[in-house]
Amino acid sequence: MGGAFERDNDPSYPATISSFRLDAYEVTVGRFRQFVDAVVSGWRPAPGSGKHTHLNRGSGLWNSAASGNEVGWDATWNANLPALKVAWDSSSYLACDPAYATWTPNRAGNENLPINCVNWYQSAAFCIWDQGFLPSAAEENYAAAGGDEQRAYPWGATVPSGSTALAVFGCYLNASGNCTDFSNIAPVGSVAAGNGRYGQADLAGNVAEWNLDWDAPDTESECDDCADLQPAIARVERGGSFFFYASLLASTSHDGVPPAARSFDLGLRCARTP
Repeated sequence: MGGAFERDNDPSYPATISSFRLDAYEVTVGRFRQFVDAVVSGWRPAPGSGKHTHLNRGSGLWNSAASGNEVGWDATWNANLPALKVAWDSSSYLACDPAYATWTPNRAGNENLPINCVNWYQSAAFCIWDQGFLPSAAEENYAAAGGDEQRAYPWGATVPSGSTALAVFGCYLNASGNCTDFSNIAPVGSVAAGNGRYGQADLAGNVAEWNLDWDAPDTESECDDCADLQPAIARVERGGSFFFYASLLASTSHDGVPPAARSFDLGLRCARTP
């Protein structure tokens, strides 16, 4: 997919997105478990990896906030990838919340739930290991808005309300509006009626998703294969989650989270070359 559209449905912010692929599903506990095994066995991203190498003769996305392009993985970020499995299993990492963390130290019934409690660095590293990259905010916005259809929500214009018919949100899954634990998070792809124009599931709801960009006010009105790559306080997250309300499910909704932070309502999805 790819083409021209208006970021956040705002004519003041046109964008052109070159062809790319976005995974149909959020990364699951089962997929992330394989990554953790690889890291514990010694794998680390190569410096400079994880760029949109199909763009600009391998230089990747244009930096909309300063000169230059993507720089890819920084070896100093390896500190976020502990070498011991016991560290990944701890409350400092994938068990960040005793009720809502989807990770289990050993295979159990959560393998098809989206992984949560991952920080930005671990998310970027996972996508590199999986031979992809984190999508830019513009790319994920393009998918959620249905490209030039400029949808209000990934599925269209219908406002979700009071159920999980279109998205897993508001603690309506197994809880009637009052969340209790990870049973309020659905296996990925459970709500097909809420799929986006290009087939992706859970672009709104279930867990929010990390994007490549730093979260900062737009300084450039036009964006041709761009991302905000100027270091700031927070990285972009999009998509709303199982825990929060309908307004965060809109294709225009996004927020910023410090890249070292982890949350029970935040996971990831990878993108790939066309």
